[in-house]
Amino acid sequence: MASSITSSFQTSNLRAAFLGERNGLCVSSVPVTRVGFVRRTIECKESRIGKQPIAVPSNVTVMLEGQDIKVKGPLGELSLVYPREVKAERDDSGILKVSKAVETRRANQMHGLFRTLTDNMVVGVSKGFDKKLQMVGVGYRALVEGNDLVLSLGFSHPVRMTIPDGLRVKVEENTRITVSGYDKSAVGQFAASIRKWRPPEPYKGKGVKYADEIVRRKEGKAGKKK
Repeated sequence: MASSITSSFQTSNLRAAFLGERNGLCVSSVPVTRVGFVRRTIECKESRIGKQPIAVPSNVTVMLEGQDIKVKGPLGELSLVYPREVKAERDDSGILKVSKAVETRRANQMHGLFRTLTDNMVVGVSKGFDKKLQMVGVGYRALVEGNDLVLSLGFSHPVRMTIPDGLRVKVEENTRITVSGYDKSAVGQFAASIRKWRPPEPYKGKGVKYADEIVRRKEGKAGKKK
């Protein structure tokens, strides 16, 4: 690339000099310098989350096959495929470690992410996860019928949702819903689907909210001052 730039500058200078002599003009030539490029190596710091070891309980079985990992416990079985940038290893003491296979910026990003996903798998099949929701509003109630969750949210018809496989839904006092399971992403996704039907509004707080959610309230329209 530098040689092509140099040749183009030289051609332009010769052409300008030729035209100047022909027309009786004095054209000054500009010296041409070479263009160079400097390559710099990107230094990636190790993820603080990714370098933390994962303790595997005695009732959990971990199977590593290349970039595939399978975790089996008393509550269920989960699997995950690692990208080529990271890898998982298990030492003699049973500690599971996720490390980077290459030193790139993407590997640094994937390191912490897949360490967290692996830890969620181990905790999920051994202890499980749950998400609690609270229904606020007059006439709002929930009911479990077979494999369906039926919600009364003020619409002209009840909302019927099919409970996915691997999840359990419990309703207490007709207004408190608990979604539990061994897959954290599935638990969070189904809980978000329930909340999506009637998100809490900011004036009176009516709707479906998470049990630990804080709804920022707004002041309603003030009456006419006398």
